[in-house]
Formats: sequence, C-alpha cells, structure tokens
Amino acid sequence: MKNKNTDPMQGHRARKRFGQNFLEDQGIINAIVRSIGPKAADNLVEIGPGKGAITAQLIESCPSMQVVELDRDLIPILLAQFAIYNDFRIHQTDALKFDFGQLATPERPLRVVGNLPYNISTPLIFHLLSFGELIADMHFMLQKEVVLRLAAGPGDKNYGRLSVMTQYVCQVENLFEVPPECFNPRPKVDSAIVRLTPYRTQPFVAAHPDKLAKLVKTAFAQRRKTLRNNLKNLDEELDLEALDIDLTRRAESLSLEEYVNLSNTLWP
Repeated sequence: MKNKNTDPMQGHRARKRFGQNFLEDQGIINAIVRSIGPKAADNLVEIGPGKGAITAQLIESCPSMQVVELDRDLIPILLAQFAIYNDFRIHQTDALKFDFGQLATPERPLRVVGNLPYNISTPLIFHLLSFGELIADMHFMLQKEVVLRLAAGPGDKNYGRLSVMTQYVCQVENLFEVPPECFNPRPKVDSAIVRLTPYRTQPFVAAHPDKLAKLVKTAFAQRRKTLRNNLKNLDEELDLEALDIDLTRRAESLSLEEYVNLSNTLWP
C-alpha cells in the first residue's frame, strides 16, 4: 500500500453506505500479505480492494489476480493504478450476489482475500461457504467480534450458528488483531485477521447439509431456551423425545460433531 503522502487515491472519501474503512498501516499490510503468502500461479481474488492497499502488495507476487469491487468510482483509479499488469481483472459488482464459482475449477481453486465491510461480513461468509469445494483458503479482515464467533467452541459465549456452520466447512484460525488507528476513517471497533481453510475431507459429514443448516439455525433461534423448546417447531413429524440426547441442554452446549450426528439421526 502507498503511504498517505504518495497515495494517488487520497482524494477518494470513504463511503459509509459501502462500509468503507481504508487500511493505511504498512506494518499490518505486510503482516497480512505474509500470512497469505501469494504465489504467481495462485488463482487469487480480492473482495473490496478499496484504494488498492493490499492489492499493490499481492499483485507483485500474483500478477493475474482479480478483484471484486462495488464502488464504481474506484474502478477507473484501480485500472490506472494497476495498468501495467495485463492479466489484472476487476469485477464491478456486489460480492454478495457474485458467482465466485465462475472464477475457479477443482484443479485451480480460489484463494480469497478481503477487508470485508462489517455490515455484510456474516452474509458474505455464508455466501462464500457455498463455494467451499472451489476455494483453497480465505483470509479476511473482519470485526474482531465476528472472528471470535467464527473461532468459538461449545460453551463459549461467542459460539453460535456462524461458528458451527463455518467450522463444518472450514478450519478456522484467528491470526492477529488490528486496532482502529490503522484505518482511515477509524472504525469504532477492533478488527482481526482470520484464515478459513475449507476441508478437503470433512471430519464430520451431514447426509443432508441443508437440513443441518436448518437444524443449527433453529437451535440457536433463542439462545436462552432449551433444545426441546427451540426444536419443537422444526418438523411436526419428528419425534424429538426418541432422540438420544438431553433435550434440556441449550444450543451453545452442543459440539459440531453432536449437531452433525443429530442431523443424521433426524434425516438419515
């Protein structure tokens, strides 16, 4: 990333509606790029490149990288900034609606990078998880609270639907924190870098992943209630009392393995 004195995009103001907070700390940028370890042959895509801070470092190692950017005012400036890279491509679109599958094959999976806007981070992660088999790994800057939720285990106050469904597909690594003063404008929350690595062979396999997702969502609908109360409306034909599980437990006490086993019992 260029520093404040040499940044050619210094005149572009962050837009609140896009959740823009531009990273400007060179030390943090270097640490992120080291964590990613980009290589020339990578199928690398960055979500929300913004001013190109991380892009400028990544593209030196991976000249054929692609980016997905919603803010159309940034497009001509990014194109000019990286014009010397003939294989650099920009997709001007909403990442929440973008078909990432078109960029990858099983032989050439995606490596996804992004400083994700806090207001769309959770739905965007769920969207990307649907392409898990086509993704090698993901490195994201997120609100610290979201990273804690992604990495949390049973019994942790941060453990919930996002934890279970992400860990069903990926190994989660909370890498390091990023304080607000590293951004312009400064966000009101701390951030953190997380690495998500989709399993090539999942440790626990649901017979019907869509049913597992429904089960987990229903179980965590009201955290203070027991499984019996939360799951009673899951399906009228299911006999919950016949299950080999204590229905007085709360959703946050069940492990990923228990959720998968429960799903496979309900829907063999």
